[in-house]
Formats: sequence, C-alpha cells, structure tokens
Amino acid sequence: MSSPENLRQALNHLDSLPAIPSIAQKILSLKITTDEGERALLELVGKDPTILSRIVGLANSPLFGTGRDILTLREAVALLGSRRIKMVAISFSMMTSMARKHVGLLDIQSLWQHSLSIAMTMDYMARLMPENLRPSDDEIYLAGLLHDIGFLVLDYLDTQLSDRFHARMAAEPGRTVEEIEAKMLEMNHGELGAALAQCWGLPEIIVAVINYHHRPDDRRADVGQPLVTMTNLAEKLLPPFGISEPVQPQISAEEWRALGIDPRRESEIVAAVKENIREVSDMFLQRIIGQHE
Repeated sequence: MSSPENLRQALNHLDSLPAIPSIAQKILSLKITTDEGERALLELVGKDPTILSRIVGLANSPLFGTGRDILTLREAVALLGSRRIKMVAISFSMMTSMARKHVGLLDIQSLWQHSLSIAMTMDYMARLMPENLRPSDDEIYLAGLLHDIGFLVLDYLDTQLSDRFHARMAAEPGRTVEEIEAKMLEMNHGELGAALAQCWGLPEIIVAVINYHHRPDDRRADVGQPLVTMTNLAEKLLPPFGISEPVQPQISAEEWRALGIDPRRESEIVAAVKENIREVSDMFLQRIIGQHE
C-alpha cells in the first residue's frame, strides 16, 4: 500500500479492519450493576492472564493509595471498582487485537504505557473537577486507554508507512504529530482510530475523544466534552513516555477553567503525572523482570 491515497481508500472499506474481539464484545454486554454481571466479569477477566496482570498492576499503583500489595482480582475489583476493571479489560483486548506479530517501530507495550498514563492523569484531573462536570470512571478510562488506537490502525493497514511515520517522529522531535501526519499521511491518527471505533460500535462520546483529542476546539468535538479537553490536556502534561507523540505543551488558564479546575493547581497535577509515570514504569519493569526469572 504505502501511500496516503491508498491508506484513505482502505479506510473507506471498514470491512478491512478486524472485528471487535470476542472478549471485549462479551464484557461490553455485561450489566455490572448486578451481582450476576460482576461475577461474569470476574470470570471472563480471570480466564485471560494478560488482562488480569494489567488490572492487578493498575491496582497496585499508588494512585489508589492502599499501602499494601494487591494480589488477586477480587482485591483489585474491591479497590478499583467494577467499572474501571471493565474498561481496562475492554481497552487492552481491543489494542492487542490490532497488534501485528512482528513488532516494528510502533511498540504496543509502549503505546499501552502511554495510554495508561493518560488515563491515570485524567483520573486525577477528574478528582479536581466539580461533580456536575466530572465524567464517569468508565468513560475516563475507556477514553484515555483508547485515545491513540489510531496508531494501531495505521500499523495494521500499512506497516511500512507506519514504520516510516514513527521514524520521522523520532527524527524530528521539534515537530508536532499533527505536522508530520499532514505531510506524510494526509490524515491523522484520530480519524483512523475513530473509523475503527465506529466500526466496533463504541459510544459516540468515545469516538469523539479518539477523533478530536488533538483538536478540542473543533465544534464537532462538543459531543465528547469534557473528555476531549481532558485527554488533550493530559497529553500536554505528559512528557515523552512510551510512544513519542510530540504536542504543543502550553496550557492556558482558560483551558483549566473550562474543566472547573483552578489553574493554580497545575503544579499539583504535574507532580501527580510524574508520580504516575514513575509507577507505570516500575510496573512494567517488574513485569519484564518477572518474565525472565
């Protein structure tokens, strides 16, 4: 394929994209407000060791401040809540379903680290927002974890173009991802990810976050607010980590106020972001060490 024109043509045929993973489809259908639904969630997650390890790892993050080791899925559910568990399981299964066997310049592990850090940053930001503006936990985690799934769509549709694109981003760190996409792809990872999200029947608010998280001022992003703005600010706050996705870092006082957050608390949020990154890094490092012991 290896051209922007062919990439757009492939995207116009959504049947070329993979179907939603069966485990994600099953979990999406669960009504976890019932005991039966929660039991079914635990059963599905418990049968997938990879998803299970991600959830237990998240539960051990100091973001949730237990002061003790979380070792089982039931302990993780008691701490994180069924909604967060549900969204982490769905997101990770979706992302892994798009990964090719032979890793190129896009590393799904790095993308997951980046996406998890964004979701955790959004979670912290939500705690500072007025209750009437605050999205639900499941929306925050689904939006944060899937916001960059368009990079996986690019990699799935055209691996050579994806590798050239990520090589260019690494070689030109002073340019934003939007500038490089405009020159190389003639579209952006938001559009690519939104096409997949629509194909999978994800909620409209999540589709909008994926599509417009780099363009929160676009009037079409309104359906995804305040999640679109939260994702955009989280990416500005996050230093290079996991996947490199350069953006303009400046955040105005008006952007904070739009979320109902006092701009004077930005330094507090930045400190929390750095701590989140450290913990996510430690989480992945411990998993790598454990795999080699």
